Amino acid sequence: MNLKELASALLIAHIHGDAEREITGMEADSRKVNPGDVFFCIPGLIADGHDFAPKAVELGAAALVTERVLDLSVPQIVVKDARYAMAALSAHFYRYASKSMKVIGITGTNGKTTSTYLIEKILSDQGFTTGLMGNIHIKVGDEYVENKSTNTQEAVELQRILRKMADCKTDYCVMEVTSNGLDMGRVKGVHFRTGIFTNLTQDHLDYHKTMDNYRAAKGLLFSRLGNSFSANPDERQFAVLNGDDPASDYFKSITAAQVITYGIDTPCDVRAEQIRVTSQGTEFKLVSFVGEAWFRMKLVGKFNVYNALGAIASTLAEGVALEQIRNSLEGVAVVEGRMEPVSEGQDYLVLVDYAHTPDGLENALSTIKEFAEGRIITVFGCGGDRDRTKRPLMGKVTAAYSDYLFVTSDNPRTEDPDAILQDIVPGLEEAGVPQNKYELIVDRKAAIQKAIELAGPGDVVLIAGKGHETYQDIMGVKHDFDDRLVAKAAIRGRSR
Repeated sequence: MNLKELASALLIAHIHGDAEREITGMEADSRKVNPGDVFFCIPGLIADGHDFAPKAVELGAAALVTERVLDLSVPQIVVKDARYAMAALSAHFYRYASKSMKVIGITGTNGKTTSTYLIEKILSDQGFTTGLMGNIHIKVGDEYVENKSTNTQEAVELQRILRKMADCKTDYCVMEVTSNGLDMGRVKGVHFRTGIFTNLTQDHLDYHKTMDNYRAAKGLLFSRLGNSFSANPDERQFAVLNGDDPASDYFKSITAAQVITYGIDTPCDVRAEQIRVTSQGTEFKLVSFVGEAWFRMKLVGKFNVYNALGAIASTLAEGVALEQIRNSLEGVAVVEGRMEPVSEGQDYLVLVDYAHTPDGLENALSTIKEFAEGRIITVFGCGGDRDRTKRPLMGKVTAAYSDYLFVTSDNPRTEDPDAILQDIVPGLEEAGVPQNKYELIVDRKAAIQKAIELAGPGDVVLIAGKGHETYQDIMGVKHDFDDRLVAKAAIRGRSR
């Protein structure tokens, strides 16, 4: 594609230089530029992409997309908004890949990863070719690759992945959609079939500043679902909303899509009743707009009932039979890093979970409280360079359910780990936890080892915060660290 054809996707854009220059790729990270790429100069919160344009040209960039003319030797498309242009031009360059499949996007504070996993499982069991863009893995065709980012990909990378999926004749792409990614326009140009909302609780206020801003960012997924109706069922769009969460009223008011509600505590289109949670799984009666059925899942917890309900509602909209949905969900044993048991034959239970918000911790711990025969021992921390206001809240929530706590490092990033732990302590004090019921241990490995040493028959050890992650980020360096492996080693070491 040449520069003139690329720029044709924008009504207002000025080409400075050779408009016939051929473009073979796209990149927004100057370090990843290959010869023939167009490089997007994106102004950011920390750095300005225009400052990296010389490096991109040095690496072989054939052209630039800028917000001002730069004194460089390559052609430039000059636009008013480089971030918007990146989304529009990426979609054009990769031939509007999302329109060749049905894209299901999931947004919310908690439950996105599990929801994507469940929906992808149901659809693939029906023989559909599925793609997955989740917090843990990206699936294209039959290939899974690790996702090294916890945020939605930049538009260039996202559209590139969608094109690969389209080339594999993908029927459905199931995608986690973050509030940051929505706010930064990374999914602009993605044609969503369905948007799913899981829940809204405090997180990411370091970026959004207020809960209203956070809710508004999530709402962008639903407000962009389109403003038209169709007689063709394949062209219809759906907003699948958690009817028990007050934010759903706002999302319902801003979308033109057909709304399907799910929930437990309020009348909804898809509802769970008579829920029973044990350490071995969860069962419930489903009452839906297509009928009723009993579900017996291996996944543990009321929060997983919500995740299942969202998956059920969205796949019912795709015409999957209720019995087939049930068969798929009942076949799911565990979702990586989500209430994942670590078993070496011990007489106490060890669970690893990604819970890293006050609500996430309460979901995990309240579930454990329902079946724990002995004490609940919790290992948790808070990430550095993120919302500090949630730290005492996480301490308070954990204290409400735990018999003993180990406060430790999560991913401290560039912050002082000791300072992060001290930010958690006021929440413990507010909850009235005596000092002999908790320990502050910066070394996460040592904290996990001590928790497992303390556990007795019937106790439950929850190791929260990192879940599936296989690293610990300390001062910008990612060190190998997997809670599951550390816990296994501690259990084995104790049994000697």
